[in-house]
Amino acid sequence: MAAERRRPRAQAQRPQAASPRVAPRKVRIIGGRYRRTPLPVLDAAGLRPTPDRVRETLFNWIAHLRPDLSALRGLDLFAGTGALGLELASRGAASVTLVESAPAQLAQLRRVRDRLGAANVEVIGGDALAVARRLPTRSFDLVFVDPPFDAGLHAAALQALRPLLADDALVYVESAAPLDQVAAAVGLAPLRALKAGQVHACLYRRADTDLPAGADR
Repeated sequence: MAAERRRPRAQAQRPQAASPRVAPRKVRIIGGRYRRTPLPVLDAAGLRPTPDRVRETLFNWIAHLRPDLSALRGLDLFAGTGALGLELASRGAASVTLVESAPAQLAQLRRVRDRLGAANVEVIGGDALAVARRLPTRSFDLVFVDPPFDAGLHAAALQALRPLLADDALVYVESAAPLDQVAAAVGLAPLRALKAGQVHACLYRRADTDLPAGADR
């Protein structure tokens, strides 16, 4: 009986096994010619890749509004993993420009681009707002805006990209709170929106551009 009473105490004192190391997180391109390509998610402050489900919904929206993706010129202003811009490139966009300021993420984007042989992808290093100010006007049909939520960059980014928008351009924004008033101040009107967890995602258009025939809000 004494031995039986001591056994639980001995088990309680046994050190716990160390938790296995968690493998680096990855996201994947979900459609097009580069489908299933993994995109490593580096351990960096503010890096928050758009989830697969949200990307799938977004590209359904885009395909409905702009059926000919091969005609689109895209800009991913805060590229991070490149999940948004590379998804567009995978689906046949004419060109995609990725902008990233963090050196490690910039190098990763170039490695992925080169490994894929994605000739339609340009990777530019530098501050997103500074880069936007020197890009050609009216040169993009679709722009992704997904900066770190705590950086306070959304309003400045929307202001900086407004001259870059072609006549029928779309702008996709992720934020911690709805930004319709901020977007309206720079001439953008909402088309689609969803909320996934703490993320508000909205697709806008230039307010002075008519919707294509058959498209709804």
